[in-house]
Amino acid sequence: MNNTRLSLRSPGALVLNEQDADTLLRLCDGDCALLYIYLLRSGGLLEEKTASDSLHMSIERLRLCADRLRREGLLSEGATVLPAPADELPEYSAEELSRRSAEDKNWAALVQETQRVMGKVLNRPDLNTLFGIYDRLGMDAETIMLLINRVAEDLRRRYGEGRLPTMHAIEREAFAWARREILTPESAMEYLSAQDRSREKQQRILSLIQLRDRMPSPGERAYLESWAAMDFGDDVYALAYDRMVSQIGKFNWKYMNSILLSWQEKGLKTVAEIEKGDGRQSRAKNSQKPRQAPEDEVWSDDLSLAEKLFNRKG
Repeated sequence: MNNTRLSLRSPGALVLNEQDADTLLRLCDGDCALLYIYLLRSGGLLEEKTASDSLHMSIERLRLCADRLRREGLLSEGATVLPAPADELPEYSAEELSRRSAEDKNWAALVQETQRVMGKVLNRPDLNTLFGIYDRLGMDAETIMLLINRVAEDLRRRYGEGRLPTMHAIEREAFAWARREILTPESAMEYLSAQDRSREKQQRILSLIQLRDRMPSPGERAYLESWAAMDFGDDVYALAYDRMVSQIGKFNWKYMNSILLSWQEKGLKTVAEIEKGDGRQSRAKNSQKPRQAPEDEVWSDDLSLAEKLFNRKG
């Protein structure tokens, strides 16, 4: 397109905030983006048959997209779009911040813990942001402490010891938690436990696909998060990897994703179900000797659907 400057024709605007836009771009999933736009247009209401017809998308695929949007915090239960928190936190006077520090023991404890984690005394802008999270986003002090420690832990995991969180990173994560309605210590612990389980599974998948020499990119992490949310055992991911490499001779994130999606869409959860579902067992019984030529037949249904998905998303 040679950097041609284009403009959108927008007689009526649908508002998409930056955080949601960033999440959708990270997912790199056109179907999810279409469903999100559809929900914006319909006021957050999802009637499956109508949506399926409008988007030319199967009910099964529609549900997978809705589940993925829900896991990312873009939808709440019932497929209603979550209200976005205010884009900016309010400004507080120095007198108000000082008064709350003297009167509210929970707030005072939160300031101390935040200073410990950040490794510095909070300045006025830092205090204003922290108090805005405490005052306006509906989180209690204990929940915010859990959030701040998780932000610090994530930085250490990614960059090593010595990397300290910024208040901007804490604020960004606080808005993400608020959108997911993670506002209490109980919901925070549940979310963090689920996140830990997902990360452990992602690490196992990374080992299975033999990616150990570098950190995944943001787009690759989106694939890993999606795969970890699938109800598959490690042996299924290993099978998908083996079939992909046998079919195309190399590793390809999008192609492996297509294979896994094809099995998920057909409700095949175990290696035994996959072997039976794609007809390999029946062919093996009907064949006296293994044949070299019909290698394409071996992949049958699952790779046929995978290729369609792969080509459709290309």
